[in-house]
This record gives sequence, C-alpha cells and structure tokens, in this order.
Amino acid sequence: MELHIKVAQAVHVLNHDTQSCNRVAANQWLVQFQQTDAAWEIATSILTSDHRHLFLSEYEVEFFAAQILKRKIQNEGYNLHLAAKDALLNALLVAAKRFSSGPPQLLTQICLALSMLVLHAVEHGKPIEKLFYSLQNLQSQDNGNNAVLEMLTVLPEIIEDQNSDCHIPSARRYEYEQELLARTPMVLDFLLQQSEEGFGSHVQPHDRSRKILRCLLSWVRAGCFSVIPLVSLPTHPLFNIVFSSLQVASSFDLAIEVLVDLVSRYEGLPQVLLSRIGYLKEALLFPALKSGDQKVIGRLACLISEIGQAAPFLIVEANTEALELADALLRSDSGLRKSYKQSPIWKTSLHQSGFY
Repeated sequence: MELHIKVAQAVHVLNHDTQSCNRVAANQWLVQFQQTDAAWEIATSILTSDHRHLFLSEYEVEFFAAQILKRKIQNEGYNLHLAAKDALLNALLVAAKRFSSGPPQLLTQICLALSMLVLHAVEHGKPIEKLFYSLQNLQSQDNGNNAVLEMLTVLPEIIEDQNSDCHIPSARRYEYEQELLARTPMVLDFLLQQSEEGFGSHVQPHDRSRKILRCLLSWVRAGCFSVIPLVSLPTHPLFNIVFSSLQVASSFDLAIEVLVDLVSRYEGLPQVLLSRIGYLKEALLFPALKSGDQKVIGRLACLISEIGQAAPFLIVEANTEALELADALLRSDSGLRKSYKQSPIWKTSLHQSGFY
C-alpha cells in the first residue's frame, strides 16, 4: 500500500505542483517506476480496487495506471506467460466494468490496453472468442453496454494502427484481423440494438448516436462489410441509421465520414448511393446553400466527389442519377465559393490586398 500512495503522490506533484523542479523529479521517478515489474501489480490494483480514500486526485492516478498497463503491454507484453496474460485480461475486464460509466478517457485507455493484450495472445488459443464471451457477460451488467461499445470501437483500430506494436508479426496481426472480422454480424447486431434501445439514462441521445457511428466507422475501416453481400447493404438497417444521422448536427460529420469510407472501400457502393443523391440535395445541400453553411456544403461536396471518383464510369453513362450527382457537385462547389467570398475573413484579406 505504501507504493500505491507513493505513486499517487508523484502523479499529484507532476500535475499540480507549482515548482518545476518538483515536477521534473516526480516525472523521473514515475518513468523509472513504469519500468519495474512492480508496476504491473500496482497499476492493476489501482484500476480494480477502491483506493480512492488514499488518493488526492483519484482520476489522475487511475488514468496514469491505465496508461502504464497499456505501455507495458505494448512494450513487454510479448514476454508475458499465458497465465499472466489471462490474469491481466480478467483484471482489465473488471476495470472496464468498474469504469463503464466513465470518465470516458479512462475507459478508452483501459479498452486500448485490453485490445493490445488480445493482440499479444493470438498465439494462445482464440483470445478474441474468449473476449467476446466476456463482453457478452459484461452486457448484462449495469451500464455494461457503454464499456462493450468502447471495447468494440478500439479493437479494430488496433488492426489499422500498424505502429501499435512493433513486436507483433504481420502474420499474427492478420490472424487477429480475420478472427475479429468473423464477429462482424454479432457487432452489427449489437450496434443496431443499441441504436434502438440506448445505453441507459446517463447517456444523452446525441452522445449515443456519435458513439454508435464512431464504432461503426472503426469496423468499416477494418473491412467489416467485406463479409456482407453488397446486394444487402443498401437495405441494411445500419445503413439507414447513417443516413438519418446526416440530419442531426451533432452526428453529421461522423455520418459523412462513414459514408466516405464505405464508398472508397467497397466497389459497387457508389452505384447504390447514386439513388440517394436526390435526397442529399433536397434534404441537406439546398438548405445549406440557402443558409450559407460552409461546413455542411463542404462535407457534402467531399462525399459527392468521392462517389464520382470511385466510379467515374457512372458519370460517363450520363443517366439521370449521374446527372444529379454532377449537378450536386457543381452546386456545392459554387456554394462554397459564394459562402467563402461573403465571409469576413475573405473580405478582410481582400481589403488588405487592395482588391476590395
């Protein structure tokens, strides 16, 4: 317990002491501590046990503990024996359950540590299968869905980040990816369920929508829809949820990002989206052009141009939908130019240059 308190005191000094020499000394001690074997046990204990009455800044200490485990797993995880990995996996799941209601940054760090640990355990059986079994149990806990969603969000991101762990050979990372993608139907069903039911009273609807879209984006980038027949994608409920999110200001950016990634990754999807260009124009582009909303116009222009670049042959065919696409792109480009010229920044720069 003495070492727990010493860690907490050093973290407090590092973040709050007014004397720079004290902060430097605390930082040096914490850096050295992270390299010790004792750091595994102390950090795990801080995250899984209630020591808050001993700490001056409990969140800062817990966040530091999560970062320690994430870094040690990344740098030393390949040296852990199977029993140690299993024990650490269970401890991190306990921590995820404990902090399922937040703080969000702390929960994210815990889930990142879990993801890296799973990546290190691919050679030992089927760790992702075991993890998903544990996540199903976590769903039944109070506010457990929030932790499950964050875990599902960061898991694919570890695949995308080739620099997340230099000790993981490409063959093992590929094995991790394939085992993870095999869970795609289960994940999409979970996201659909959460969009209908929500996470609980502590999560606001707009936050819930953003969390779902962020998770979906992670799986899109990992290639999840490659296991789903393209013909069924346009009618997939999540596809409709993404389009519905375009009309909500707080989720608009993420919804556009999901659609752009889908278009760039899946051949045939631009043809599907062409049928919705009319909706994009009427419901989003025209109102944005009228109000001069540069953000909406710009993001729509990005999506529309991505559709055109992904399948230029559609425009060459010059059918009605292709002409709708070209018209929407021209209107968005013109709207951006007009909106920008009317902005104070544009006028100021013209005044300064002598052309206005």
